[in-house]
Amino acid sequence: MTKDQLLTRLFTRRRALLAGAAVCGAAGTAGVLAAVNGEEPVRRALPASGPRARHALKPSAYRLQPLTGYGPPRTAPGRTLVRREPFLRVSGRGSSMVLTFDDGPDRRFTPDILDTLAKYDVRAMFFVCGAMAAGNRDLLSRMADEGHVVGNHTWSHPMLTRLSRGRIRSEMERTCDVIEEAYGERPLWFRAPYGAWNRAAFQLGAELGMEPLAWTVDSLDWTTPGTRTIVGRVENGAAPGVVVLSHDAGGDRTQSVRALHEYLPQLLDSGYHITVPRRQHT
Repeated sequence: MTKDQLLTRLFTRRRALLAGAAVCGAAGTAGVLAAVNGEEPVRRALPASGPRARHALKPSAYRLQPLTGYGPPRTAPGRTLVRREPFLRVSGRGSSMVLTFDDGPDRRFTPDILDTLAKYDVRAMFFVCGAMAAGNRDLLSRMADEGHVVGNHTWSHPMLTRLSRGRIRSEMERTCDVIEEAYGERPLWFRAPYGAWNRAAFQLGAELGMEPLAWTVDSLDWTTPGTRTIVGRVENGAAPGVVVLSHDAGGDRTQSVRALHEYLPQLLDSGYHITVPRRQHT
């Protein structure tokens, strides 16, 4: 090897090392900034080949309309931010509240809830379980037609803190697929069953393009305490930014249906705007 060839090889190797150091430095800086903001950056998985490739997310594919006063932070291409805790309430101008219903859809109760919401021209959020949604796709189609937001509540409502990352991903991803097929869009929101969140749930939810939403007021309707008790809990907890948790499945939800029929008009008469977060069109 001549002297000129040796120098050329050394120069090329030096440039490669410097470029690698620059990439590592940028990644480290991003990690520090994310830690300061209470969030962790993760890389999105590269789109797979085959039938599922059409579902691959683009960096700007899922944005939330800042209707409630917040949206996901803008990030560098190919990266997203992972929450360390779920949203407990929404912020925004005026007396806005969000009504949410978990565990459905259930053909015995969900249609009555939808009828009441339609009567008062109100939109709500439904965190559905994939196993329930698969057998009630027409109800998800109706939710889409009537402007409601459908979120991901896993496939079979397990305790996520007891599952492996692979199982958590399967529970979330299968439900995303069913929602997309029946509702027409992949979900922007997810809620952990039992409110049991862990790091894997936040990371995987973010990778699937979803934000975590918990609640502010728990109606405890699943304990079937009586219609008046449910109404009282919702009305006493009403305040700007509140997210109310109720259920439209998982047991006998007759009391939940009756309670909504009573407290919804009272909330509206009191000046509350019942709203939902929406997709921001980009």
